[in-house]
Amino acid sequence: MDLASDKKAVDIVLLRTTEVTTMADYFVICTGRSDRQLQALASGIMDELRDDGIRPLGVEGKGAARWVLLDYGAVIVHLFAPEEREFYGLERLWSNAAQVVRLV
Repeated sequence: MDLASDKKAVDIVLLRTTEVTTMADYFVICTGRSDRQLQALASGIMDELRDDGIRPLGVEGKGAARWVLLDYGAVIVHLFAPEEREFYGLERLWSNAAQVVRLV
């Protein structure tokens, strides 16, 4: 969450999903204000974690940059443009997951 916040992501939510899915233990959901910011968020998060020896298992949507998914196994990071975040409504979809933190 700090990595996203440092890159000026907004409305950052951390959901604990261990009780509702085997897909991941946590979802980080955040919004970037522009396509360029989404690219910078994705690159910044991947670069910082790579420096710590952590590489994503998968990356989706980085080219389109309206919704970028970074899969780190136990943690999945969702980076959204505002319209896509509203449309997909992951917080509503995973409403049974415990919200650990919300930074607006």
